[in-house]
Amino acid sequence: MSAPGGTRRVPEAADFGPGLLRAVFRRHAAGVAVITARGRGRPAGFTATSLASVAAEPPLVSFNIATASSVWPAVAEAEHVGIHILGEHQRELAATFARPGADRFAPPTRWRPGPHGVPVLEGVLAWLVCAVVARVPTGDHRVVLAEVVDGDPSGAGRPLLYHAGDYGALGERGAPR
Repeated sequence: MSAPGGTRRVPEAADFGPGLLRAVFRRHAAGVAVITARGRGRPAGFTATSLASVAAEPPLVSFNIATASSVWPAVAEAEHVGIHILGEHQRELAATFARPGADRFAPPTRWRPGPHGVPVLEGVLAWLVCAVVARVPTGDHRVVLAEVVDGDPSGAGRPLLYHAGDYGALGERGAPR
């Protein structure tokens, strides 16, 4: 942050809170995934941009979920979760799974019960079913670590991205458009 005259301004203590974190990460482009779980009596799912590959051996992934989320109780109890990589053609699907109170598995969402009873979304670029191995408390969220047990990477298309509060796609040579 520059002050008048080009000198660097030292941020106030208040500048180092959730607002700063949100502002910085709005500048970070991330892939878009939907996480699903069986839930009690009905499937549950949410849109995530926190998906990360953790290790190749054993194959582990992680994602974050807010404990205040309506989906947290299902993920907290799930032995397995589904991870779906969305394509640029699936902006509305991402928005549906991000919208509080939405009936996320109602039409036009297409899905089927997959391995271990996990809801698997159709038409995605790739999906995994993973066994949950840990739920790590981290502030108002949990980091979920899960080991890959099944999946399919063969969907067609290009990835959906999230940047500056909106969904987008890759442009020429990988540049956001």
